[in-house]
Amino acid sequence: MIEAQNLTKQFVRTLKKGKKEAFYAVDHVSFRADQGEILGILGPNGAGKTTLLRMLGSLMEPTDGSVIFTAQSGVQLTAKSDLKRHIGYLSENTKLYGRFTVREMLSIFGELYGFSETECRNQIEWIEKLLDMHEFIDNRIEKLSTGQKQRTSIARCLIHDPDIYIFDEPTLGLDIISSKAIIDFMKQEKERGKSVLYSTHYMEEAEFLCDRIVMINKGRIMAVGTPQELKEQTHTGNLRDTFFAFMEGGVADEYETTENPL
Repeated sequence: MIEAQNLTKQFVRTLKKGKKEAFYAVDHVSFRADQGEILGILGPNGAGKTTLLRMLGSLMEPTDGSVIFTAQSGVQLTAKSDLKRHIGYLSENTKLYGRFTVREMLSIFGELYGFSETECRNQIEWIEKLLDMHEFIDNRIEKLSTGQKQRTSIARCLIHDPDIYIFDEPTLGLDIISSKAIIDFMKQEKERGKSVLYSTHYMEEAEFLCDRIVMINKGRIMAVGTPQELKEQTHTGNLRDTFFAFMEGGVADEYETTENPL
């Protein structure tokens, strides 16, 4: 399980004439993703989704609030070294090493996590089947297609078999076949009891895939619930209309942050 408690991130921007102003990219957000759950994070550009995910993934320190991780064993984790062992994080900035083959890169990361040669080989064989990578696993990464590179990025996140996955726009710009491979992967990991958090702009994908959804705007939560619950609250027939109903219904305005100039 991963839980955000009053999670907040404040930045300072420079306005005209050098005046500085503090603003909240994420403003006192609380929710949790349970074991065996796919939780979608939806919001417009600039809503704070990536900042939120980076804090959840221990890549960015919050200004206030905390993140609680509970492993499948039931143990709460606090040390960053332990957290990294239990989290797989994917963003558009995830870097690959073009001159290596996929297999070589996965072997290197397996060794970094302390796996033996035999453990690495077994884990890579499992990942190859899971993500259907047999056609390109021995190709150099720089020669791969966009969809193949995205699957390779996910394989890198998967090599240490984490309890929690945090994906920022994992299917953005992919063709339908590559998108299906990644969606199938998230569903399979859910069935294995893993927690999956991911942000997306594809409302239809989120409606089909997510157990629950967190809708955010201007750094604050507009709504949390299952796709069906959110549609019933807004009397809409699909998640796209649901999102706009929350935006247009005054909910977002209610959560506007106040200025806090320095």
